[in-house]
Amino acid sequence: MLDGISFELREGEKIGVLGRNGSGKSTLVKLIGGVEAPTSGVIRRGMLTSWPVGLASGVTGLMTGAASVRFIARLYRRDAREMIEFVNDLAELGRQIENPIETYSSGMKARLTFALSLAIDFECFLIDEVLAVGDQRFHRKCHEEVFHKRGHRAMILISHDTGVIRQYCRSALVKKAGRGRVFDDLELAFRIYSTL
Repeated sequence: MLDGISFELREGEKIGVLGRNGSGKSTLVKLIGGVEAPTSGVIRRGMLTSWPVGLASGVTGLMTGAASVRFIARLYRRDAREMIEFVNDLAELGRQIENPIETYSSGMKARLTFALSLAIDFECFLIDEVLAVGDQRFHRKCHEEVFHKRGHRAMILISHDTGVIRQYCRSALVKKAGRGRVFDDLELAFRIYSTL
């Protein structure tokens, strides 16, 4: 349950979300991304906002990776061939992209869903610890795609890594038991987070 959380994010701004497991961080991102509907309160989106990056919604095990890309391309009116090329290049699936997703390893699925999330040029990206997916080389590739190629975009970034939040965010929302408070002073936010 989330209660009394209020903040505004403008174009290009990045806010970190800190909190212990079970504090509602992922629920918050799912609500903002429209994956779940709020039972009360209002969420206003003034930017084209991603679903939580890496979330496997919209893809099923019976679909191929390529079919999943074509599905997302139709939803967002994008060129399917260009999207398949982008996703396959980033996810490094090769010919496997034509196989059913249920035959993929967990790493392949994670790379596919991550690449799908970045195939649309959203104005705001919702990132929930997804940068921990895959090996070190894929981490570097993800980092380049998110923070360099899309560094001008707004982001809501959930991470237990305060170094990542310190590097990319100018404010942080600290969550505890469904409630949250935004701090413009990151060091104060980190001190409060460390006492939770």
